[in-house]
Amino acid sequence: MSRALRWVLGLVLVLVAVVASVGWLGLRGDSTPPGIEVPRVAADRQDTIERGAYLATAANCRGCHTARGGAAYAGGRAIPTPFGTFHAPNITPDGDTGIGRWTDDDFWRALHEGKRPDGAPLYPSFPYTHYTKLDRADSDAILAYLRSLAPVALANRPHELNFPYDQRWLLVAWRALFFRPGVFEADATQDARWNRGAYFVQGLGHCGACHEARNALGATVSRDNPAGGVVLSWYAPTLESSAEAGVSHWSEDEIVALLHDGVSAKASAMGPMAEVVHDSLQHLDEEDVRAMASYLRGMPDREVSSPRALRLPSERERLASLERGASGYAKHCADCHGEQGEGHAPSAPALAGNRALTMSSSVNPIRTILYGGYAPGTTGNPQPFGMPPYYAQLSNGEIADILSYLRTSWGNQAAPVADYEVQRQRTGPLW
Repeated sequence: MSRALRWVLGLVLVLVAVVASVGWLGLRGDSTPPGIEVPRVAADRQDTIERGAYLATAANCRGCHTARGGAAYAGGRAIPTPFGTFHAPNITPDGDTGIGRWTDDDFWRALHEGKRPDGAPLYPSFPYTHYTKLDRADSDAILAYLRSLAPVALANRPHELNFPYDQRWLLVAWRALFFRPGVFEADATQDARWNRGAYFVQGLGHCGACHEARNALGATVSRDNPAGGVVLSWYAPTLESSAEAGVSHWSEDEIVALLHDGVSAKASAMGPMAEVVHDSLQHLDEEDVRAMASYLRGMPDREVSSPRALRLPSERERLASLERGASGYAKHCADCHGEQGEGHAPSAPALAGNRALTMSSSVNPIRTILYGGYAPGTTGNPQPFGMPPYYAQLSNGEIADILSYLRTSWGNQAAPVADYEVQRQRTGPLW
């Protein structure tokens, strides 16, 4: 984002903040309103700490709040975004650097209202916009579990944000525009299992934090434009389109296999999603995963407009690229994926009709060729097959040619890939 655009956005936020006034700083959400039916997750776990551990796993709290090689939940993981780098805080019960002095109300306010104990607004990199749907009893159980952990004295690193996003007070305007505290409201037209799945996807699992499109200020805008977003360098496809990650046409067993094992007959989890499956989803009870599948199958199937605005090659350039791509595919890919892209299960997926290749975003196939692609190792898939990296072996142009060939062969219909798109994934920002 250019410096001029950042200044303009900053000015807009300032003006909105003035209009919103300090009244929004006192915005408080109440406890769960009476009469709202909240699905009971892990209701068979009578012990509060055990139940909290299950809920924290379902929410994948450890995934963000643990640095690579660091102590669990002690924070420090860097989360790069277009606005700068956020550093996840320490949520162990250390009294000085963690949340050891937080009360139940403090923790609930953070999840439900997006506020620190001192009342300061939290950045929405912490997905309180989804956690606000959690039931108060679930919030208390998660905190009980976190309190049971060994405290780790590790000071939190400050965020490294670009101007004007480093001005926390501007969040008053952001919240006025994009956030209202609330709780999950069950749909009386759906059964209990569907509602439990909705509670997972909308709130506890905060799936939309990755899979919903965001506007220039980082707010989800999926109602207006059902497209996914780039998260940790990978494209998280929308759940509202069968051309991307929608599963309305899948069987329940196929959805459960992907979520629980990381692989199914139609897709494999890679990139950040592989981490979610490994750290979180594979540990959930099957009935809860099936509840998620029930909800996901019922999501709308919408058409996604392509955000890509590329210079289309001339007919001569296109034919030359496809010829080079066919040669490169025969040399580097056909032994595993087949001469006609038919694949060789279970080691190499079919490329013909593979929607991971034909989505409007080319980020994931580019990254898979550059850095390799690996499904998670799970109980249901203990020895996953993987795609080797070609980062040093193939040039930007060679990768672009191969992908352009794959995206237009065997019935696949997608836009060509340009060499500068590949270059951006080698050297571009990690978001």
